[in-house]
Amino acid sequence: MYQRRAEQLVEIKGLRVEDIYLSFGGIQSLVGVSTEILEREILGIIGPNGAGKTCLLNCINGFYRPQRGKIYWGDEDITHKPSHQIADAGIVRTFQNIELYTGLTVQDNIMAGRHSLIKTNIFLQGIYFGLAHSEEIKHRRAVEEIIDFLELEDARTQVAGSLPYGTRKRVELGRALAAEPRILLLDEPMAGMNVEEKEDVARFIIDIHELRGIPIVLVEHDMGVVMDICDRLCVLDFGNKIAEGIPTEIQANPTVIEAYLGR
Repeated sequence: MYQRRAEQLVEIKGLRVEDIYLSFGGIQSLVGVSTEILEREILGIIGPNGAGKTCLLNCINGFYRPQRGKIYWGDEDITHKPSHQIADAGIVRTFQNIELYTGLTVQDNIMAGRHSLIKTNIFLQGIYFGLAHSEEIKHRRAVEEIIDFLELEDARTQVAGSLPYGTRKRVELGRALAAEPRILLLDEPMAGMNVEEKEDVARFIIDIHELRGIPIVLVEHDMGVVMDICDRLCVLDFGNKIAEGIPTEIQANPTVIEAYLGR
């Protein structure tokens, strides 16, 4: 249903996670996890509940600070950089729970995603003339392109808090796109959706990747979707990476089967 033709994967100097350890008290959430993002790929991070998938994303985007290991963006060590600097570098994510400004319209929520790209200062924005005016037009145009891309035209001026769940998840995806990511981290973007909504989001993910050329890291529990749209999979279980490879290899891996189904 969602399947696309696999492309040749090309290694780039992009995002590398090397030997990451993360613990909370005596609980080990990540144990020596290493992986990397390849050009022209959607990398799926899968595993049972509590495997450490979201913890890995939180380390990548600076919400958590691992006790050991390194995370590199190109040649730069970003392991201990603040999250806003990581986002400014082009590593952008969505979250499991929807965190929209419920009192603002769809347009304004997506516009909020462009705040780090705004160059004019508060004074120029206040008088709204010249450079500030032209910059506003440029950003509004970018927002409208995202609205059209995600088929949100009918909801453009609606308040986000009044929208159906599936539409709000699309708005959150649009806000992430508004930041012009170089890598997009998606944390369960289809959670709580019905089949039709999942089909739409899977199509948008493929389009974002293929039409906009953005590598994607996808955390998702729907194995049908993951097997169809991901180029490679990294499997976690109790904080350990137990397998990594193309979907057909992972599907037949006895260690992965045991992790999901038990002995």
